[in-house]
Amino acid sequence: MAATLRIQSDWNRALSRDEGEAWLSCRSPGKPTLYGSVTRRGLSSDGVPDIAASEGFVVGEVTKKSILISCPHENVSTKFLAPYTSFSRIHQKSITCLDISSGGGLGVSASTDGTMKIWQAANGEIRRLLEGHVYDVNCCRFFPSGLVVLSGGMDAQLKIWSAEDASCVVTFKGHKGGILDTAIVDRGRNVLSCSRDGTARLWDCGKSACLGTIADCGSPVNGIAVGTADNSLNLGTPDKPPSEREVGTEGKILLLAREDKKLQGVGLQSRQPVFLFVGSDAFNCCTFLSSTYILAGTQDGNIYQLDVRNTSAPIQVIHRSGAPVLSLLPYRDGFIASQGN
Repeated sequence: MAATLRIQSDWNRALSRDEGEAWLSCRSPGKPTLYGSVTRRGLSSDGVPDIAASEGFVVGEVTKKSILISCPHENVSTKFLAPYTSFSRIHQKSITCLDISSGGGLGVSASTDGTMKIWQAANGEIRRLLEGHVYDVNCCRFFPSGLVVLSGGMDAQLKIWSAEDASCVVTFKGHKGGILDTAIVDRGRNVLSCSRDGTARLWDCGKSACLGTIADCGSPVNGIAVGTADNSLNLGTPDKPPSEREVGTEGKILLLAREDKKLQGVGLQSRQPVFLFVGSDAFNCCTFLSSTYILAGTQDGNIYQLDVRNTSAPIQVIHRSGAPVLSLLPYRDGFIASQGN
């Protein structure tokens, strides 16, 4: 498995000073971690930082927004990118969840400071404060329209908000434990939620009603994702005809990232199990790469890539560090992962 090279501090801040310093580490599975540092010695005539690395590391191309660093001993290199911009005044404490509207104009975020806010993505200007949940807000996301926000909290309530006037237009109640993740079906006439109570539920936004329990796992469901299934996959048949209020559930599969080390696939319309995969630790998150390939991340730092048509063995297991994998997002031909380190 490949080595991992990382900067262990806020390099953008550390190296913005004339003589800033940031720590380096290079970790290869089964080998001792190599440590070092990079130091900024000033600026070149064209305004590019002059960067030097300690023994064992080599600095390659340096621009105003990136540094290429390699570790020849492990034959690995990484390009570190500076943040495009930073917003430090939206929240006072850690951010637990955020999303950007489909048009890119607005952001929504929830924090351990107990607030949920909508802000301008261009400059971080706060537009709306969304108040109504009791206790922590665990998840928030925009509907495809970009005008409405879905949130779930430790108060076991699922809420829909207007991004235009911050009003709470719908509150769903039915879960017996805190809501940990949400998903939106197609354009948003139906939404999904999962909870510490072990269930995943389907909701009708127009009638403010629960259309049914998609799965009851007996263990907290930490994350969910909904996607269109490959045509060859048998999603099962509903025990009874689906409600006319169900819109866009046909041909969809729901992924459940469970606390009991299991990743489950369920036919969204049929409510029938499609597969059950056992991992190395609690699953925290999951996502679709395509109609056949999925990703899921665990508490002990593994990222599993699976083919939904045959989940008997993973396509690959990626392990970059032992820190919990907290979120996964498809990006171009790959994905982005966030970890708890």
